[in-house]
Amino acid sequence: MPSQLSRLPVSDAELDDLRRRVRATRWAPDWPVEPWDHGVDASVLRRLAARWADGFDWRAVERGILALPSRVVDVDGTPVHALVVDGEADDALPLLLTNGWPSTSLELVPLARRLARPSEHGGDASDSFTVVVPSLPGFPFSPQRPQPDSRTHELWHRLMTALGHTRYGAHGGDLGAGITSRLGQSHPESVVGIHLLAVASPIEYDDAMLTDAERSHLARQAEWFEREGSYEHQQQQRPLTLAPALSDSPVGLLAWVLEKHRDWSDGGGDVSRVFSDEYLLTVASLYWFENAISTSFRPMRSSRAGSPSACAGSRCRPPSPCSLTTSRGRRASGPSGCTGSTGTPACPAAGTSRRTRSRRCSATTSRRSSVVSALTRVDGCPSSAPPSWPPHPPDC
Repeated sequence: MPSQLSRLPVSDAELDDLRRRVRATRWAPDWPVEPWDHGVDASVLRRLAARWADGFDWRAVERGILALPSRVVDVDGTPVHALVVDGEADDALPLLLTNGWPSTSLELVPLARRLARPSEHGGDASDSFTVVVPSLPGFPFSPQRPQPDSRTHELWHRLMTALGHTRYGAHGGDLGAGITSRLGQSHPESVVGIHLLAVASPIEYDDAMLTDAERSHLARQAEWFEREGSYEHQQQQRPLTLAPALSDSPVGLLAWVLEKHRDWSDGGGDVSRVFSDEYLLTVASLYWFENAISTSFRPMRSSRAGSPSACAGSRCRPPSPCSLTTSRGRRASGPSGCTGSTGTPACPAAGTSRRTRSRRCSATTSRRSSVVSALTRVDGCPSSAPPSWPPHPPDC
């Protein structure tokens, strides 16, 4: 049976070329600085590169990917790859999961399996979901869209419709949080609830009306952008200057991806405590073989250019029930009232728990109208995704 994934399996020539390039890397001179203070630790990068060239079993990883329940659906002329994991209950609610950058849809496979087969993880089969994990356009597995816009939420809705799902829930973090928010905002007749790992600040707000907590949040935002936001600025402002270097050097690509996984995880500075070498090299390999690092920058550039909001210029509330989960119990939204810069609706404040704060935009929160209970924690820990905005390490 032919693969649903057009770029897999990769050819022996492509695999040999990757290994040759890694071995031939011209390494930058070391600086007399502490590890990670000025970017990637060269010793960690060299160790991973050595394994990538001579110890990483790509073929075993590839077999695992090809064994996943993949679908490629033509949505108005755009091929969209998705993993579809059927729920074990006949009436399982469809649930759409969206990852962020610099990740892939594979990151959400463990969560998808738990949600689809809860009885295998100590849960009840009646609580299962049929899980759809689409691959973002321009990311590994899905080609970039020909149109220069950022309406991925509309693509997702048409995908779910093509799969026969007229009512469904949705979850997203990082880029996926903005997409999920727009999805719930634009299609309340279909989206029964959303769960977010991030909420953006409003486009406009009255500084005089800010609470102390909101001022503190904005100060943390500014501090984070000053310290950690250079990658986002580059990818928004001059993505096609960065793209050739990362598309030509596998070790440069690995360094760019490695730093974010290290900085956005809770390993206390040791990335290997959270992500295995195999996982990190799988992510880098997928971006390399698919030549997708350049096209994965497009959503950031599009968000910088701006895109229309369903409630721009007015105060509004999202029409779908929603919940926000933040790391370390931190409140991740800015001043409430309207759609944020990435189209993420701000929710009115509601109750919180010690380790997970949920802010719901509707009093209707049954299992069929909100996906909070299934998505908030998995064995006491959220999905393994690097935290989204603001990128504080998770409390797990």
